[in-house]
Amino acid sequence: MIDDERRLYLKSHYEQGFPAFCGLEVKLMSLGYFEAHVEVRPEHMQQDGFVHAGLIATLADHTAGYAAYTTVSEAFAILTVEFKINYFKPAVGQKLICRSRVINGGKKIIVSESEVFSVGNAQEKLVSKATVTLMAVPMSELE
Repeated sequence: MIDDERRLYLKSHYEQGFPAFCGLEVKLMSLGYFEAHVEVRPEHMQQDGFVHAGLIATLADHTAGYAAYTTVSEAFAILTVEFKINYFKPAVGQKLICRSRVINGGKKIIVSESEVFSVGNAQEKLVSKATVTLMAVPMSELE
């Protein structure tokens, strides 16, 4: 279970810096699970009119990290070690939804999986899936 203080911290921590610039917003979280949305803007598009793969990768990686963050104490930072992403079809529509869940939780190495859906005409379509390997690093080691 995630207490209210931790929930507020994770939401504010997630929605800052580059992810905030991209428009990523937290929608749901629970132990080992994190969901975020982004409203598609013109600057998110690539030359052929599809959502840029870089935005999808950012959403998948960042959200996977926060799924991992829900499983550790505030004494740890979560850093991406590696990620692999598959793109199934071009993303079109008004919104992207990313649902990430921890699929292997360890004390130091955590693996999360992200599914990214494009939403258009009230329909979700799976456009991408990523597997993200993350490391829980004590905050004291980062200072």
